[in-house]
Amino acid sequence: MNTPEVLGAGVVKRATVLADGRDLVYYDDPGTTLGSDRAVDARALDPRPETATMRLDVLTGDWITIAAARQNRVMLPSADADPLAPQSPTNPSEVPSRYDVAVFENRSPSFGPALADERGTAPAADDAPRGLADLDELGLGRTRTSVGRCEVVCFSPEHSGSFGTQTVTRARTVIEAWADRTAALSSLPGIEQVFPFENRGEAIGVTLPHPHGQIYAYPYVTPRTRRVLDAIEQTGPDLFDRILAFERSSSRVILEGEHWTAFVPFAARWPLEVHLMPHRHVPDFTALDETERDELAPLYLRLLRGVDALYDSPTPYIAAWHQAPVRVGRHAVRLHLQLTSPRRAADKLKFLAGSEAAMWAWTAEIPPETSAARLREAVESVADPRSEGHE
Repeated sequence: MNTPEVLGAGVVKRATVLADGRDLVYYDDPGTTLGSDRAVDARALDPRPETATMRLDVLTGDWITIAAARQNRVMLPSADADPLAPQSPTNPSEVPSRYDVAVFENRSPSFGPALADERGTAPAADDAPRGLADLDELGLGRTRTSVGRCEVVCFSPEHSGSFGTQTVTRARTVIEAWADRTAALSSLPGIEQVFPFENRGEAIGVTLPHPHGQIYAYPYVTPRTRRVLDAIEQTGPDLFDRILAFERSSSRVILEGEHWTAFVPFAARWPLEVHLMPHRHVPDFTALDETERDELAPLYLRLLRGVDALYDSPTPYIAAWHQAPVRVGRHAVRLHLQLTSPRRAADKLKFLAGSEAAMWAWTAEIPPETSAARLREAVESVADPRSEGHE
């Protein structure tokens, strides 16, 4: 294990490797009750799979990853077979030791390394992208190795829960991990954008109930971000400043702090859609200062708990943290959360049918102002996470 490193807020980082050479990083809470020792991963694992392949959709310019190895992922295991729980004599999971927060390379990734590692455990890409200009070129039958990285972020050693069920201290540790991993992944060869996210609920397609998220590091600028860059080019580099001012002056604000504002966007697509944006322009988590990270932890928790207070059962959602690309548009694309849910009533979901799925032409059944009023009331009904008293 590498020498421990102290990060912001007193979080301690401990980096090591799994039995097949994949990276594993522990992030210890400040004041953790865990000791400094971590068990060695002694499993006998199969070699790491060959990196997946990308194929170009010449009609849209989108690159589609073909990752057949992901077909065999674990599906809703019981607590005694949870692959994200700490290892036990009967559960040879992915994390050898008890932990606060743990991050490791996905065993069945959509994106893999560009170069073989020094340990000889990671396969080298045989046809890596040759930069953004190469990926922008249209042509029939174009393929490239799906270079990048997929990591799993375990928010807790417990078998069930989500980001919103964590304490303020734990949420702050995860935020520190997001920033640290964003910096590390952005420095890897061939990486153009880094994306932390959380899928929550079976209706979203979640296969593990364990509280966790993921981080994808892409070899290209993602299609949504390309559309954002086009909008900035057409309207001016201060677009996010103008959006934030416009939304803060509306009736769609849900929650507001000194450094962050949560709002239902003017043209929300989903029955439940909330954006959370910093007041200062920052391209990604690495650029947030300590006060912004400190405020984000309880504010984000309260927002998520408000989402769950809408109904008698937890709400499925995708919590997508959009960050600026590594090299382009960093002065203009602002870090922000886009939280979406297909839940349009207690027992109803919105499905993407012909117009949305085929033509990308959306119809929203719930006016954003109506959604904002309901969500604001729900957020106001939950306690401030800072009052929990078990940090």
